[in-house]
Amino acid sequence: AGSGGSGRGGAPPDLAMLLMTVFRAALFVRTVASFESSALVRTRSPFQLRAARQKHLLGQIERSSRTLMSAADTKDADTDAIVLPNNDDNEHLLRIRHSTAHVMAMAVQKLFKGTKVSIGPWIEKGFYYDFDPPEPFKDTDLRRIKKEMDKIIKLKLPFTEEVVTREEAERRIKEQDEPYKLEILNRIKSDKITIWHTSKNQDGWWDLCAGPHVGTTGDLPSEAIALESIAGAYLFGDENGPMLQRIYGTAWENKDQLAEHLRLQAEAKRRDHRALGKQLNLFSIQQAAGGGLVFWHPKGAIMRNMMETYWKDAHLQGGYELLNTPHMASIDLWKTSGHFDFYKDDMFDRMEVEGAEYQIKPMNCPFHVLVFKDTPRSYRDLPVRWAELGTVYRYERSGALNGLFRVRGFTQDDAHIFCLPSQLTQEILGVLDLVEAVLTKFGFMQYEVMLSTRPDKAIGSDSIWELATASLEGALKEKGWKYGIDEGGGAFYGPKIDIKIKDAIGRTWQCSTIQADFNLPERFELEYTSADGTKERPIMLHRAIFGSLERFFGVLIESTAGDFPFWIAPIQLRLLPVSDDFRPYCEEVLAAAKAAGLRIEIDQGGRSVSKQIKVANQDKVPLYAVVGEKEIAGRSLSLMCRKDGGLVDLGEIPMQDAINRMEVASKSTMSAVDVLLVDGEGDAENEA
Repeated sequence: AGSGGSGRGGAPPDLAMLLMTVFRAALFVRTVASFESSALVRTRSPFQLRAARQKHLLGQIERSSRTLMSAADTKDADTDAIVLPNNDDNEHLLRIRHSTAHVMAMAVQKLFKGTKVSIGPWIEKGFYYDFDPPEPFKDTDLRRIKKEMDKIIKLKLPFTEEVVTREEAERRIKEQDEPYKLEILNRIKSDKITIWHTSKNQDGWWDLCAGPHVGTTGDLPSEAIALESIAGAYLFGDENGPMLQRIYGTAWENKDQLAEHLRLQAEAKRRDHRALGKQLNLFSIQQAAGGGLVFWHPKGAIMRNMMETYWKDAHLQGGYELLNTPHMASIDLWKTSGHFDFYKDDMFDRMEVEGAEYQIKPMNCPFHVLVFKDTPRSYRDLPVRWAELGTVYRYERSGALNGLFRVRGFTQDDAHIFCLPSQLTQEILGVLDLVEAVLTKFGFMQYEVMLSTRPDKAIGSDSIWELATASLEGALKEKGWKYGIDEGGGAFYGPKIDIKIKDAIGRTWQCSTIQADFNLPERFELEYTSADGTKERPIMLHRAIFGSLERFFGVLIESTAGDFPFWIAPIQLRLLPVSDDFRPYCEEVLAAAKAAGLRIEIDQGGRSVSKQIKVANQDKVPLYAVVGEKEIAGRSLSLMCRKDGGLVDLGEIPMQDAINRMEVASKSTMSAVDVLLVDGEGDAENEA
């Protein structure tokens, strides 16, 4: 799929950093006091002054940003950057990974006699194989296995394909006493079975396999292969089956690609939202309450409230109305919607209330449908746009739970649109615009977009499928977004658009979805009165932007590494008094900053300034200010700002000016450092 979004890629990191440094240095030598010295300060009320000051600063920010981006855009992208290939676009890489998996399995069975093998596919960043060894593997075994793999690679053994009958394959498998291969054979539908050998005369190691492979083991780049980890895995993912041991590995075309992959792996570990969530005291999973249930701590709850408030405001401004629906419903509702039949394994068990069966909700959709059906509708009432931050509950096996990414209770940012066929394209386009606005607010401006079309088994007429698909595609074209097409990848009840966001280290995350639904309007017999008085079915769109608050929050933590955008940071400024003698001035600053809507706190005290600074950096507070005699005498703040994982010394800024600028930053998507260092010159009175 292509990339979408209006956000530009910008200058390469080193160039952008250099340009930003030069740009800020130039700004630093210019005064930021011209606005306060203008006639406007002397003639306006405090309320008018604050509004005018913000407008002036935003104008300066916009001009400054254009200057910087113009400079950045004069340079080409960094030609030395390593772009890692993927299996979809590089069959040679896929062959390397598949063949390396076979070499690893061959090495394991040579070193650990009696080990049985199961499946061994290539995966997104490498490969794995599942084994049943006589004794469990240890992490230290990985080095031994890699050395044996290197020996096999040096032998330049050919990979050759052989086609045999099912009976012959079964005979050979039983002869080798490989019970898991026999289960794999039983799952293969074809009577012609392919076997791939890794030996000169097809008389050595082999496995059931459909290919493809490289020519010989000598074609594998040993220096670009690494074994990464050992994990437990059920046979075929069935928790009722035997537990095997899985060895994960990675393979690339050259050592530079491997080095870049390992660098990204280390970076991903540094950004792990589970560790950062604990370090920054944002959330926890309390096992005493049960797995997969999120506890939002005060700082995390502040951020969640900011997310929810922004989301609600954006939807109200976008023509949506808000709904709030129950957490459970009669089992009859889920039977009518079809969830009971098609989604039963992902739902928690039913509960009985006064002889009636109830089900805690896994979805919000049927509730919105009931509200639509509650009132007779005319074509003049459409479109109807309803949005809800609705908490749902789904059964997930304990082994699948993963921090905020895979939980049992989560809040969907759900919305449903009921519209006329003639309104469909514009409604989808409106959703795409809203998706872009919301994702951009959180710093995500690069997307991968996929349009999924009608599968073989589907409900609904050909004409309605053609209309919905054409409307989705037409909206994407009008939006100007690149997209791929997943032929036959839509749900049985309608086509859809999936939007993946790209994070700071290039990973993609599925978040936003726009899904047409021909099923629920039919099941619930939804209707509206058309212009000619006949009853018609409305078109229904499901859509989510975050996907879920929990998962999106986890992605935000990892993309920012905990250095959150200033506007959503739980604490935006921390004051670090040199001693308690300076605490009264800190209290004065705190009151003024809170009056401006900023989130500010004073260090708890009882520790040295150096310790306070260390803790502020550990807590990733965007701004901190050491307060001593100089700051009190000058009624100023000496500010340090976190930026791109480092620190920027903003110097000494008049206290009220600093607060005014932080207020502007808090109400925009600009970083605090950009606003605090922006040029203050210009005709402020005219701009106001």
